[in-house]
Amino acid sequence: MDQATTDPKLMDSSSQRLDIAKLLGQFAPLVFLVVLIIIFAVATEGRFLNPLNLFNVLRQVSVTGMIAIGMTFVILTGGIDLSVGSLLALAGMAAAIAFKGTNQNTLSLEASDAVGLGVAGAVIIACLVGAFGGFLQGMVITRMGIPAFIVTLGGLTIWRGLTLILSNGGPISGFTADYRYLGQGLIPLPFLTEITQSRVPIGIPIPVILFLIFAVLAHVALRYTKYGRHVYAVGGNPEAARLSGLNVKNITLSVYIIVGFFAGLGGLVSSARFNSSEAVAGIGSELDVIAAVVIGGTSLFGGEGNVLGTVIGALLIGVLVNGLVMLNVSSYLQQIIIGLIIILAVAFDRFVKSRRRS
Repeated sequence: MDQATTDPKLMDSSSQRLDIAKLLGQFAPLVFLVVLIIIFAVATEGRFLNPLNLFNVLRQVSVTGMIAIGMTFVILTGGIDLSVGSLLALAGMAAAIAFKGTNQNTLSLEASDAVGLGVAGAVIIACLVGAFGGFLQGMVITRMGIPAFIVTLGGLTIWRGLTLILSNGGPISGFTADYRYLGQGLIPLPFLTEITQSRVPIGIPIPVILFLIFAVLAHVALRYTKYGRHVYAVGGNPEAARLSGLNVKNITLSVYIIVGFFAGLGGLVSSARFNSSEAVAGIGSELDVIAAVVIGGTSLFGGEGNVLGTVIGALLIGVLVNGLVMLNVSSYLQQIIIGLIIILAVAFDRFVKSRRRS
C-alpha cells in the first residue's frame, strides 16, 4: 500500500490543508469586509462609522442585495442572468403606470393624485412583471436549449426596449407618500438620533428590512428544504441530478422566475426611493448583482455558495463604494476596482477548488 495513504502525519497534513482552504473559501469575504470597514473608519477619521452613514450604505445596497439573492439561486444551478437591470426598469415602469393609472410622462417630482390600482396593485404588478419575464427567459433556456448567457443578453435589450415603449421614452414621477414609503420610509430609532445629535432622523430603512426578510427566507429555503437541495444538486451535476429522478428543467426554470421576482420587487423599491420610474433605471446593475454573488463565495460553475455569502458580498460592494466616495476617489476608478475584485474573486474560487482536489 502507498505510504502516502497510510502515514498519519501525511494524512493530517493533507487534512489540515483542506480545512484551511475550506475556511478561506467560507470566511474570506467576511474578513475582507471587516478589514475594509476598519480602513475606511481610520481614513475618514470615524465619519464612515456614523450611524446615519451606515444606514445609508444599507439602503444603497438593499435593491442590489435583493436581486443578488435571486441571482444566487441562478448561479447555484450554473446559470446566469444578464437582464436583471432591464427587467428592474420594466417592472418599475409597470408599477408606476399601475399606481398612477396612466403612462403620461411627468417631469415634476411633485406628488399628483393617483387614480390607478394603489400601492398594493403596484406591488403585485411589479412582482408579476418581473416573475413573468424570468419565466419567459427560463422557458427559452430549458425548452429550446439556448445558453442562458445568450437568452438573458437578448433579454437585456428586449426588456429595455419594452420599457421605452411602455413609457413613451420619458419618466413617470411624482408619487404619493404611501408609495414613496416603500423606498424612502424608515423605522425611527430616536435613541441613535439623540446620541449622535443628528439633524436628520436615524432609523432602519424599509428597503433594508425587505432585504433582510427575503435574505432569511432564501437562506432557509436553500439550506433546510428539499427544493434547496435540488438546486444544489442541479448545479453540482445536472446529469447526475436527472438520473436520480430530479426534473432538472423545472428546477432551472424556477430559479429564473425567482430572480425575475426579485428584479420586479427591486424595480418597485427603486422607483419609490427616487420618486421616479425611468427607462434608464438599473443600467449596469447586473454587474453589481453578479459581483455581490461571486464575491460572496458562490461559484460561477454552480453547486457551491449560499445566501449569507451573497449578503456579505453586497455589503462589501456597498462599503467599498461608499468609502471610496467619502475619500473623493473618482467614480471611474471605482468601476475599475469593482471589476478587479470580481476577477480576483473568481480566481480565488478556482484556487480553493484546486487546493481541495489536491
